[in-house]
Amino acid sequence: MLMRVSGFAGVIAAVGMSVSPACAQDDLLRVELVEARERPVRVDLQLSGSIAATDSVQLSFRQAGRVVRVSVDEGDRVTGGQELARLDSVQQDQALRVAEAGLAAARAGLSQARQASDRALALLERGVGTRAARDDALQSLSEAQGAAERAESTLDQARRAVRETILRAPEDAVVTGRDMAPGQIVGAAQAVLTIATLDGLEAVFSAPDHPGLDTAMGAAVRLDTIDIDHPRMQGTVTEISPLVDPQTGTVTMRVGIEGVEGDTALLGAAVRGHVDIAADSGIAVPWTALMRVGDKPAVWRVDDGNRVSLVPVTIGQFANDVVYLSDGIDAGDVVVGAGSQLLFPGRQVQAAGVTP
Repeated sequence: MLMRVSGFAGVIAAVGMSVSPACAQDDLLRVELVEARERPVRVDLQLSGSIAATDSVQLSFRQAGRVVRVSVDEGDRVTGGQELARLDSVQQDQALRVAEAGLAAARAGLSQARQASDRALALLERGVGTRAARDDALQSLSEAQGAAERAESTLDQARRAVRETILRAPEDAVVTGRDMAPGQIVGAAQAVLTIATLDGLEAVFSAPDHPGLDTAMGAAVRLDTIDIDHPRMQGTVTEISPLVDPQTGTVTMRVGIEGVEGDTALLGAAVRGHVDIAADSGIAVPWTALMRVGDKPAVWRVDDGNRVSLVPVTIGQFANDVVYLSDGIDAGDVVVGAGSQLLFPGRQVQAAGVTP
C-alpha cells in the first residue's frame, strides 16, 4: 500500500534521499578571510624641497662704504683668498699715508731720544754731568718709545682698514647669492654675498609634523630631481628641527646627499624625497575589510562557528593597501576581506582562503 506524501520533503523521503552536510556547506557564501596581525606602521613620507650646500656663509664688509667693483656673480666658483668685491678706499688710503708719516716721525724722535740718553749717561760717568739730566733723558726716551709704539699701532689699523675695503673668499666655494652692485652704499656687517662650500650638499624639506618623525633621524631617503635630469640619489636624515613653523605647521628636515661633493650644478634644484618612517604599531587589515556602522568604521569579525558580527573599530593609519586599526579587534582575530559587502549579522560564511 502506497502513501501519498506532498511537498519536496515528502519526495525526498519517498525516494530515500537526504541532504548531506557537505551540500549544506557548499551553500555558504565564500569570502576572503584575513587573520588580523599586529605590525609596525610604515609610512612612505613623500616630500618636496630643494638642494642646498651643507655649509653656507654670508659675507659682508667690516666697514661701510661705496661699492666700486664686484668681481663675481651667482654661480661663479671662487678659490680661497680671491677678491670678490671692493669698496672706495680713498679715505683709508689717506689715513694710511698719514699713519706712515706719523710712524716715521715717531721713529726719528725715538732715535734722537736714544742718542740724548746715551750722551747723558756718558757725561754722568765722566763726572761732568748730573743725575737729574740723566733722569730727564731717560724719561724723554721712554716717551719716545711709547710714541713709536702708538704710531706702529695706528699704522697697523690703517693697513687693516685698507685691506677691509676688499672682500675676499675665505675658502674654495661657489657664489649662491649676490646683493650688491657697483655704486651701492653698504653698511658695516651688511650681508652682500652668499657662498656655499664644496664639502657636500643636502636636501632641505618642510615636512609635516608627523609623530613618526621622532624615529626618522638617520633614516635612508630616496631622492629624485624634479626640474633637471639626474640619476636617483641616496641620502640620510641628518637634522630635524625641534620647532614647528607657526605659519606653515611644518618642521625643517635636512638630508645629507651621498656622493655629490663638488657637484655645483645641483645647487638650488628642486628635489622629491621618499623616506620610510615607523609610527606606532597597529592591527593590520586590508582596506576591503572596512565597513560602516552608523557614522563609525567597522569590520566583520568571524567567530568559531564561521558566523560574522559587525564590530566598530578605530582607524590609526592608512597605507597603500592596508589599514592600521588602533582599537576594536585584537591580533589573531579573523575578519572578512573581499566579500564583506554581501554580509549581514549572523550570516555563516566559508573561507575562500585565509590570508595572513
